[in-house]
Parts: sequence; C-alpha cells; structure tokens
Amino acid sequence: MYRTIADFTQDFAYERGMTRKLFDNLTEASLAQPVGPGGRTLGTLARHIIHTLVEMPGVAGIAVEPVPEEGTLGEQYSATAQRLNDAIVAQWTDAGLAEEVPMYGGEMWKRSQVLNALVKHEVHHRAQMTVLMRQAGLAVPGIYGPSAEEWEAMGLPPQP
Repeated sequence: MYRTIADFTQDFAYERGMTRKLFDNLTEASLAQPVGPGGRTLGTLARHIIHTLVEMPGVAGIAVEPVPEEGTLGEQYSATAQRLNDAIVAQWTDAGLAEEVPMYGGEMWKRSQVLNALVKHEVHHRAQMTVLMRQAGLAVPGIYGPSAEEWEAMGLPPQP
C-alpha cells in the first residue's frame, strides 16, 4: 500500500514508463491477436488498460478527463496516465489515503488500496499482453529485467 502520494507517483512513473515501452512495440496488425476464441485481443487489452485509468479512479471519486482516441495507443495511454497522475496529486492528500471510499459492489476500500489495485491491475494486463505479443511475433521489451531478446542482444545465454 502507498503511505504517501509521492510513493504512488514515484512507483507509477516507473510502471507507466514500462507500459508505454510495451505499447510502443505493438503494431497495427498485432492488435487483432486473440488470447483464444471469444477472448480479448491484444488491442482490447491495451484499450482496457487505458480505460481503467479513468474508470477505476472515477468510481473512487477522482475525476480524470479521458483523452481523445487519436494517435497511437501508446500516446493515448501516456496522456491518460499523466492526467490520472495529475488528478491524484491535485485531488487527494497523504492523510486522505487512509480514508475509505465505496468501490465495486459497495465494498469499502482505503484510497491507498485503490491506488495499489490500479497499479496491480495494469501490471496484470501488461503481463497478459506480453504473451499475446510473443504469439503475434513481436519483440517483448524487458520490464523488471531483460527479455529474451535483450539477453541475446547482450550476447548472454538465455535464462532458464
């Protein structure tokens, strides 16, 4: 959980940089890569991540203005993530992170829990996207360490 807004913004700065890195490796053709019959596609997952940056905070009472669906998904993501970051800094305080807000199904979450869930949600779907990217034949960038392609580029053997 985050104890301060600065803790969140520091963590979110790294995570949103990694998500943008992933989004920048997407191609138009790869967006149709499905997880399976009737499942989400790579493009659907990317748009879901962007949508959630407005939707989940909105449920928690943070007003985030959605960005127009113009430009690349990476550009849309970055603009939305920046708006979210700015809204949290402007609308919430360190002391207020312990306050509870009604979330899904009327369940009460601490504001710090909302921020934690928001980041974990993005990380979860970002991981799903890496699998679909591999299936679509795309290079996957390293997020928490080098990817297979990055190990190879460094002249190192693949990691088990």
